[in-house]
Formats: sequence, C-alpha cells, structure tokens
Amino acid sequence: MTTTTPAATIAPPADRAPTAHRERRKPSAHRRRSTPLTIAMLAALAYFLLPLFWLLVASTKSTQGLFNTFGLWFSHAPQLLTNIRATFTQDDGVFVHWLLNTIMYAVVSALGAAMLAAAAGYGFAKFRFRGDRAAFNLVLGAIMVPATALAIPTYLLFAKAGLVNTPWAIILPSLVNPFGLYLMRVYAADAVSDSLLEAARIDGAGEARIFFRIVLRLLAPGLVTVLLFTLVATWNNYFLPLIMLNDPRLYPITVGLASWAAQAQNGGAGASSDMLPLVVTGSLISIVPLVIAFLLLQRYWQSGLATGSVKQ
Repeated sequence: MTTTTPAATIAPPADRAPTAHRERRKPSAHRRRSTPLTIAMLAALAYFLLPLFWLLVASTKSTQGLFNTFGLWFSHAPQLLTNIRATFTQDDGVFVHWLLNTIMYAVVSALGAAMLAAAAGYGFAKFRFRGDRAAFNLVLGAIMVPATALAIPTYLLFAKAGLVNTPWAIILPSLVNPFGLYLMRVYAADAVSDSLLEAARIDGAGEARIFFRIVLRLLAPGLVTVLLFTLVATWNNYFLPLIMLNDPRLYPITVGLASWAAQAQNGGAGASSDMLPLVVTGSLISIVPLVIAFLLLQRYWQSGLATGSVKQ
C-alpha cells in the first residue's frame, strides 16, 4: 500500500522565502543608490546647458531688453531675426569674414594636427629608434607648458620669418598638439596589431602605404578625437590671434566679437551701445558650427568605444 503525503504538509525550501524577500528589496535599494547619481547628472546638465539657454534667450532681446527684463526668459517682443540680420550686415558684413576665417583656421589646423599626431603617435608606438623614449618624454613635458606662455616667443619667431598678420601665424602653431600625439601613441599601441603590420610587409606593402591604407582606418576614432579637440581649441583661441593679427579682415570670431564688445562698452548710452545684442547674437551663431561638428562626428567615438569593448 502506497502512502501519499498531503500537499499541505509539504514545506517550501527554507531559502526560498528569504531569496524572494531579497529580490523584492533589490529594486528599492537600486533606486536609493541611483537617486544621488541622477541628481548629480541633472546638476551637471544644468551647469552646461544654462549658459547656452541664456545665450539663446539674450539673442532675442534688444539692448533695453537685456537690462530691463528677466535674464532667463524671453522678452515680450523677441527680435532674434532682427539681431541676426544686423549681425551679418554690421560694418559691411565683416562678421561673415570673421566666420569664414575661423572656419578656415579651425578646419585646416584640425586636419593637419590630427594627421601629424596620428603619424607621430604611430611612429612612437610601433617603431624603435635611438632616443625614442627621450623624445616622447619631451612631448609629455610639452603638455605641461601652457600655450599662453609660448605666445610671445612664437610671435618673435614669426616676426623674424615675416609671417605675422597672415593666416599662417594662426595655422602653423595650431598644428603642434602634444596631447594629441600622446593620445594617438597610446591608441595606436593597442589598436594596430603587430601581426597585421608584418603581414602587410610580407605582402610587399611599403610603410607609407601601410600607414595610409591600413593604420589610418584603425586609428579613425582616435583621429576624430584629436581632430575635434584641435577644432575646438583653434575655434576658441583668442590670445594668439590677438597678438598675431592686425588686419580686422583676418580676425577670427573671438577677436572680432571682443572688438565689438569693447566698442559697445566704450559707447555707453550712445549708438555703439546697440552693438551689445550683436555681440550676444554673434556668440550664439559662433557655437552652431561646433555643435554640428560634434553631432556629425560623434558616431566615430561610439564605434571606437564599441570596438574597444570586444576583446579580440
């Protein structure tokens, strides 16, 4: 005769209830841990976006509106289009020359600095020669020297060469990027495989062909990073163009807007004070190309992060 145990007498495992209890407690504990991180993220977001929001709001106001209305909200009669039109037509359209000069300085400098950093970083990472460690340590030391401290010696050198008050006075110093070289050296050491280089050499490829056909593709995320850093640095550079350039037609946006701001400050309540909205609107226009550049090139950063997350 077979005996059966009633279902009511079958006890659940001893550790089932505590496990379920722990699982019920996990979401609440996770929420408690994520709350400070969320607050910190929102604070950082407000810190970075609040100046941009103020710039957008201030660009919709007249001179009186900048001083007589609330600073973080739009005026009753926004005149953004009027300010933009006045910015592009002021002084026979000199703002257009400043914008084109800045684009030329930044793009040429960024492309040249990225290529030089990629070539030098690849050379330091994959080739061994006498004095390579001392040369790389010299590059690391150059990172610690502020660019402002080199402005006067650079001016004296360019004055001797007759390059002052020319576009080359802005482009050539911007091609030297010690931090970009260091970044590309570190990136090339991991991204470029020695076996791949040896296979290319066995197939008869020269060093120049290997670099331009193989290495540059592997270094694309790091190359874009250096390009964007140099682009932003050259775009926002103020002190070097200030001492190198005398012709207002060669000014970048930073120096040009500073000259307008000086005119607005010295004009007081006169006609020159109406240039203050033009300075604010010009500042808003000047950041639009940088935002577009980041939006277009951010996918290369994302692809580089995805590539680095997979262990090969």
